Formats: sequence, C-alpha cells, structure tokens
Amino acid sequence: MRRQIKILLMVSMFSGQLLAQTTGPEKGSLVIVGGGMQDNTILQRFAALAGGFDQSIVVIPTASGEADYDEFWPGMNQFQQAGLTNLTLLHTYDPTVADTQEFALTIRMAKGVWFTGGRQWRLADAYLNTEVHEALLELLARGGVIGGSSAGATILGSYLARGDTNSNTVMMGDHEEGFGFMKNVAIDQHMLRRNRQFDLIEVITAKPELLGIGLDEDTAIVVRGNRFEVIGQSYIAIFDHNRMLDSGGQFYFLEPGDQFELIQRQAYRPQRVLQPLERVVDGAWDSR
Repeated sequence: MRRQIKILLMVSMFSGQLLAQTTGPEKGSLVIVGGGMQDNTILQRFAALAGGFDQSIVVIPTASGEADYDEFWPGMNQFQQAGLTNLTLLHTYDPTVADTQEFALTIRMAKGVWFTGGRQWRLADAYLNTEVHEALLELLARGGVIGGSSAGATILGSYLARGDTNSNTVMMGDHEEGFGFMKNVAIDQHMLRRNRQFDLIEVITAKPELLGIGLDEDTAIVVRGNRFEVIGQSYIAIFDHNRMLDSGGQFYFLEPGDQFELIQRQAYRPQRVLQPLERVVDGAWDSR
C-alpha cells in the first residue's frame, strides 16, 4: 500500500511540476491555520464542514513530540470549548503501526481529522505513505474535512517547508515531502507573529513551480476544490514566482474575506463582487 501511494503521489507531483499547476482536493475540504489559534470560529467552521458539532472527529497530536498521549491531553480542551462533542485522539510514532488497516480504521469512520502543532517532520515520519495517509485521502474523497494548525498546516501541502529535524529555521531541510492534499504548494505558519514573512522566498526561488502560502497566527484558509477563502484575525501572504508586484515585491497579502483561485493563481475580494485584486497583475490595488 505504501509503495502504491508513493508512486501515485510522485506521478501527481511530477505532472504538477511540468504544468506548474496548483490544485486543492477534488472533494472534501481543508482548514489550514497558521498556529496560535484563539478564534474558536475557525474550529466551528471546521465542525460545520464535517457536518456538525456531533460528528466524529479524530485529533492527531503527533507533531508535538510528547512521550505519550491519553484522553486527558490538554490539547483537546480547545476543541471541546469550540463545541465539538465527538472527539477521538489517535497517535503513533511508528510508521509500521500507522501502515495497518486496524490503526487507520478510526479515520475511515470519521468525518474530520485535525493535526495539531509541533514539528511537521514527525508527522511525515509517522504517517507519510502509510494506511493512515491512504485513509486521509479517502476521507477527502467522501467529502470529509482535514484541518491542521502550525506544523499540522504545513504537512497538508505537497512541499514540506521547515521540515528539517535539526532546526525549524531551515526552510529546505532533510524532509521535503508533505501529504500533498494541496498540490504544488509550500505552506508556512506563524508568519507575522514570528517575523517570517520573507522566509518562503528561499523556497519559491529554488522551486519556482511552487505556490507559497504564508499564514499568520489565528488565521486560516478554507480550501474547497481549487479555491480558498481567508478567515480569522490576521493576514496571509501569497508567494508566486510568476506574479511579482510592480514595486518588485515578492509576495502580497490577503485578509479575511478574500478568496484565491489556485489554478489561475488569482486573488479576489468578494466584497467587490469577486473582482480580481488588480495590483497582483498590474500594480493597482483597486479593482476595475
């Protein structure tokens, strides 16, 4: 199973690089948060996409690197405070365990899965190209929702930024493959809060086919098909090698309410009847 998943992902990533095409999941939804999540409306949006607050949700805390987890793990508190009532914690560091149908069954019974923060390489080491990975793809295919914050956000893209086991300041390290639920994408987090707004430039310069998405804390994108919406309390940044600003800037910001079309790599402001943000194209913020 692991080999089949890897072959499919490699073919998909290679095709995407040739076409320089960025896409979201064909079905289902993603809720991708830049860390520091205080706004419970983000989790409430996640619950709505799962079908309601009583739907089965799996929380995977592996990225934080604790020795073990149980039902009293304090990281579950925020989900409960947001109103989610049917929560299951799932964890292993062992990819041979994650590569069993028995372990992945919990995901196959769920309507949503959430990855919490820590270090994204731990998620890759435990779950990449296993039965868990396959179950996550099946969850999206049946219309479910996958969310993640901080490390749990970055792992959802195809390129694993800050995936180095030695330091989270290394942008292109010893782990470079994410789950690939968004293809041809590198996702960074804690952007403005940790002064990281320039960091994805290194990745996009080295791999110009990628779209870079930087997420500030308490801010998320909700991805459905090939379009996403910004929600939360701050800003995200778009890094697109083929679409620089007239000032020479190498990224531009979107705010809550803005939307972005992935295949065309075009930003929109729905408050202005989905008019394009023309500065992205020709240097003027105001739409025509």
